[in-house]
Amino acid sequence: MRDQVARRRNRPGSRLTIRSMRAIWKGSISFGLVTIPVAMHTATRHEELSFKLLRKTDLSPIRYKRVAEVDGKEVSWDDIVKGYEYEKGQFVTVTEEDFKRVDLKSADTIDIVDFVDLDEIDPMYFDKPYYLEPQKGGAGAYALLRDVLAKTNKTGIAKVVIRTRQHLAAVKPYDKLLVVELMHFADELLSPEGLKVPETKLGHREEQMATLLVDQMTSTWKPEHYVDEYKDALMKVIDKKIAAGGKELPTEKQKAPRATNVIDLVEVLQKSLGEASRSSGGGRKTTSKKKHAATTKRKTAHHRKAA
Repeated sequence: MRDQVARRRNRPGSRLTIRSMRAIWKGSISFGLVTIPVAMHTATRHEELSFKLLRKTDLSPIRYKRVAEVDGKEVSWDDIVKGYEYEKGQFVTVTEEDFKRVDLKSADTIDIVDFVDLDEIDPMYFDKPYYLEPQKGGAGAYALLRDVLAKTNKTGIAKVVIRTRQHLAAVKPYDKLLVVELMHFADELLSPEGLKVPETKLGHREEQMATLLVDQMTSTWKPEHYVDEYKDALMKVIDKKIAAGGKELPTEKQKAPRATNVIDLVEVLQKSLGEASRSSGGGRKTTSKKKHAATTKRKTAHHRKAA
């Protein structure tokens, strides 16, 4: 059984490529009188360990049944339809043909309605990106739109219908590709009003030390450096339970980190600066190089004077 778990964990070819997946949507980008046929491909994936619900006494898997409210009888997929409840207990069925009858231009088109500066858009509005691939006859206009957006730092604000729902979307250049990133409509973002936020102004010393700490911890953005450590750690726990024959493992108590009070903030910042300095080999590389150059210069001058 442990070998099966290991194979699932380290299965070859787990890194998916776009070519291994079908396009989720086909249509066209439209702006002005320009039409660019494109296919939309998933650009992200969400991976987590899969668990089944079991009966505690004998670990028998739990099955879900689709039952009708009126009589409790199980219903097969062939007998299930979608319905809209327009009044309490009153439904009207909606079929796939009804969805197709919706008269919207954006049903098969990424319809760009505006071009705006990318920097003007609050990142909170962005949701999920998709790659766009030009289809037959669209390569020239595709490249033109991509290059113009990159040169002007603009993004196309569009509307598109995917799987029975209209989305706000942003068409953006990404290296040699165009991507469409689904967005939230303004009324979908909840107001943060009512949340408690700090009003206290800290002293100059605390601010200076915090700025120095941020500076020491600053590095170049490399997304491949960040991995899902929780999933790997959880897998190690599962391996231990398998080795123990499914028995409960001894509990390891973990203390929750204590909130940093204003009184000891300076002390915490000083400790943080020390740890950041050690982990980065004495600080940022640029700073180290400058110190080394200055030290070398002083030593050389000293030797010349002594000579």
